[in-house]
Amino acid sequence: MKKINVEFVLNGEHVRLSQTDPEQTLNDYLRDEIGKTGTKLCCGIGVCRACTVAIQEKSQSTPEPIRSCVTPLSAINGKEVVTVEGLAKGDTLHPLQKAFLENFSFQCGYSTPGFLMASYCLIEKLRSNPIPRAQIDAAIQDAVGQHICRCTGYVRYYKAIKQVILETPGLIVGNGARSI
Repeated sequence: MKKINVEFVLNGEHVRLSQTDPEQTLNDYLRDEIGKTGTKLCCGIGVCRACTVAIQEKSQSTPEPIRSCVTPLSAINGKEVVTVEGLAKGDTLHPLQKAFLENFSFQCGYSTPGFLMASYCLIEKLRSNPIPRAQIDAAIQDAVGQHICRCTGYVRYYKAIKQVILETPGLIVGNGARSI
């Protein structure tokens, strides 16, 4: 198999891999090679979405959720990747992380990183394309509705995500928009 060079930005830091296996998954690289174990491996076939990370084509685009267990390193060349470890800024948690804790959104926590990253992508999407308050529940369902939580924490995840959307200025438009 032909080895390739891959360059990308991971949580704000430039990464350059020389002569790497192009089919190695992003999840394997994150967990096994650099110790970023916040991104989970569960089903290994992209169904459960516990392995979700955010990826951007370029700095100005909106991040999209991808399943790192089925994404080869060759697919992230030239892109920006954010993992759950990249959400907090130093000791300051991301508003989603705070809301997940405040709402006791998880039991075992295994699926939590995937929910956080998909929610992060939703929040970033809403920053550039706000929605009416009446569409919040549908947007949340669209963002995390296919994520699997075996401890059945769905209601609490949804409540936390909705809380952040309602408390973040500029994410909702029209009647009922609330600012802080």
